[in-house]
Amino acid sequence: MRAVVVRDFGPIENATLNDMPKPEVKAGEVLLEVRATAVNFVDLIMMSGNYQFKPELPFIPGKLPAGIVAAIGQGVTKFKPGDHAIAMAEHGGFAEFVAMPENQCIPLPAALPFTEAAAMSLVYDTAYFALRDRARIAPGETVLVLGATGGVGLAAIQLAKAMGGKVLAAVASKDKEDIVRAAGADAIVDLSVPDLKESLRAQVFEKVGKGGVDIVLDMLGGDMFDAAIRALAWRGRLVVIGFASGRIPSIKANYFLVKNIEVTGLQISDYRKRRPDDMAAAFRQIFDWHAAGKLKPLPTKVYPIEQFATAMHDIQDRKVRGRVVLSQGK
Repeated sequence: MRAVVVRDFGPIENATLNDMPKPEVKAGEVLLEVRATAVNFVDLIMMSGNYQFKPELPFIPGKLPAGIVAAIGQGVTKFKPGDHAIAMAEHGGFAEFVAMPENQCIPLPAALPFTEAAAMSLVYDTAYFALRDRARIAPGETVLVLGATGGVGLAAIQLAKAMGGKVLAAVASKDKEDIVRAAGADAIVDLSVPDLKESLRAQVFEKVGKGGVDIVLDMLGGDMFDAAIRALAWRGRLVVIGFASGRIPSIKANYFLVKNIEVTGLQISDYRKRRPDDMAAAFRQIFDWHAAGKLKPLPTKVYPIEQFATAMHDIQDRKVRGRVVLSQGK
């Protein structure tokens, strides 16, 4: 089978499109014929060798591929050949086939295009657990989304609205305001202004009142975290999802006490491994909202797998608006 293969950790140029052995489906496993897989910034981190765990070399990058069940192993009861599914794979998705345990596969609605399903994977589930499980969102609450123009940010805007929230989308570039408004954002917070530590809070207070926001979802870290935590309301919750700005922030613990606030974290891989039933339930809800028209397709650029390096560079250089997906062209 064709696959993108990384034999040495390092830059994108270390990856090549090669022939690799097709996985053999074992007892309890599902063999998925991959049709589409999203490219995520985390793939680049994993390829560089700087991810929280290092896969054994050589490895195939690509998280949560979408495709058609090609075969099932002994004992599998929830899938049959021909079913559509997403494999909850940490890597291995940039290939024609991937094998995963049955409880790590999520059924896909037959009418959902594979490229759209791939664009939804990793970002909608991340945003869902951040809002519902970690932040415990309630209808009527306000949510400030940092990194709102990224995949998780756009998904969070739509899901927060579906859950009854009001959304402030924080953006660093005015030319991307249109995509967060299209996703349903109620208001914009400008991250490009000077003196962000003071000005972010001032913008939030102007839009929601001096009580502040109930929830902050933070994919950025750094100065944005420092500023956003000051805009939290009493009993507010901030969910740390990533550090795209490059700096891991810190804060004195007495601040939590003084404001009665919570700062919590989300590592979505743990939910896939430790709570597969909860993950399946989350996707069922996401797909139900999608079918009901409460979630719109994310802006997505599709590349053939032969152009994987271009797709990855576009992610690395922040040239894309929305999601990037590799298609197997079938």
